[in-house]
Amino acid sequence: QVQLVESGGGLVQPGGSLRLSCAYSGFTPDFYVLGWFRQRPGKEREGVSCIKGSDGSTNYADAVKGRFTISRDKAKNTVYLQINSLKPEDTAVYYCATGPRATMTFTSFDYWGQGTQVTVSS
Repeated sequence: QVQLVESGGGLVQPGGSLRLSCAYSGFTPDFYVLGWFRQRPGKEREGVSCIKGSDGSTNYADAVKGRFTISRDKAKNTVYLQINSLKPEDTAVYYCATGPRATMTFTSFDYWGQGTQVTVSS
């Protein structure tokens, strides 16, 4: 079965960096889009970044472009989200997700991890 396990969240000061990890199993990633989402307090879940397993192409939300980088280590079955220049507005639970019909526009993600908390505060 599909499993996604996030890690790497924590408390960081504004301007700091974190690298989130998502270990995945139970599917063939070459045929899937892998994505990162976040849910900020009191707000709806939003797509942050995604990567296409077949060719490595990426997409980013405007709010994080230039600060966040998504990558994939095929050998480790892990997707990463490098987060730089963190802002208080980045505080959220971050989720990785995928699905057989997941798209590069953040739709049809059917499988989700448990989430990892990122808190940006002085």
